[in-house]
Amino acid sequence: MKVSCRRSVAVLLAAVMAVVAAGSVSRPVYAETTLERLQKAKAEKEKTEDAKEDTEDRKESLEITKNSLLGQLSTLNDELAQISTNLEGIEADITTKETEIEQTEAELEEAIRVQDEQYENMKLRIKAMYEQGGTDGYLGILFSSASFSELLNKSDYIDRVHAYDRRMLQQFQDTRKYVEETKVRLNEELVELNDLKARAEEEKNRVAGLVNQTSANVTSYKNQIADAEATIDALESMIDEQEQDIAALQKQYEEELAKSRLASKSKWRDISEITFEEGDRKLMANIIYCEAGAEPYSGQVAVGAVVINRVLSSVYPDTVVGVIYQNKQFSPVASGRLALALANDSATASCYQAADEAMSGVTNVGQCVYFRTPIPGLEGIRIGGHIFY
Repeated sequence: MKVSCRRSVAVLLAAVMAVVAAGSVSRPVYAETTLERLQKAKAEKEKTEDAKEDTEDRKESLEITKNSLLGQLSTLNDELAQISTNLEGIEADITTKETEIEQTEAELEEAIRVQDEQYENMKLRIKAMYEQGGTDGYLGILFSSASFSELLNKSDYIDRVHAYDRRMLQQFQDTRKYVEETKVRLNEELVELNDLKARAEEEKNRVAGLVNQTSANVTSYKNQIADAEATIDALESMIDEQEQDIAALQKQYEEELAKSRLASKSKWRDISEITFEEGDRKLMANIIYCEAGAEPYSGQVAVGAVVINRVLSSVYPDTVVGVIYQNKQFSPVASGRLALALANDSATASCYQAADEAMSGVTNVGQCVYFRTPIPGLEGIRIGGHIFY
């Protein structure tokens, strides 16, 4: 399994670094038992599950915030659309108002022209009637009357001409005044519309800024949610691997317990039946050093006795080399610690002495074939920092 491989590599590197850092000073490294590794794996799985739960809670919180922002964004977009519509209406009103002003200016110019023209015509008529002589003049018209009645009629005609001129002049003046007032009013309305447009554009820019900021926040939260989902997926994969590790360790631990119980009931050879090979003594002393180098002497003898008990039991290999190098039994083998100890012959004199006693058949742990650091619920023989079972 991937996690197991990474853990083995990490343990090997840690062991090598420890040896390099120690220099010429040899320090024992204690191996983890299967049960210790099982408990550690379960603890690591719990931490991973807690991390997954925390990440799921964080994702849920992010989702709530994101949805709230989406609601705000929808409201802001509606507000922006309304402002844009209003602004378009204002701009249309401004265009209409500018057109009206142009038309009013044209009407004003025409009114001034007509007024001036009428005024000039009236002056010409008055001048013609009062300043010119003959029959076209005012007096000529009156004196040419054949009767008093005709005289009155002509006099009335002249009065009506004057009244018409004055009335038309007044009418043109009123029209001009009205057009001028209309122009002023339209210009004032245009100023108000431009002010309204400026405020609308300012509000549009403000809301557009909020839309952009909220959109950016939504994107940020979406990215955080995606990261959280990726983390959850990774943690779920890690939990799956940890469960596989735990299952494998549980199986191994149960096999160890079964072998321990089986060993106590199995056929046992006598120490006299064992033939030790060259190098067994050094191998025994160095595995004792790796497992119990800092333990009291009795603890070192006990570790050696466990190795020999396995050699004597029909459940395990029948040689020291076979027992010590049996797959996944003594972790200093897998970690490389034993190889380094053998290369430097790091075993102390007491470790060699304990190896000699164990190889001679001495045991202070009976027929125990396992040992580990004490844990609640595990019964066995307590020696130093180990329980033998």
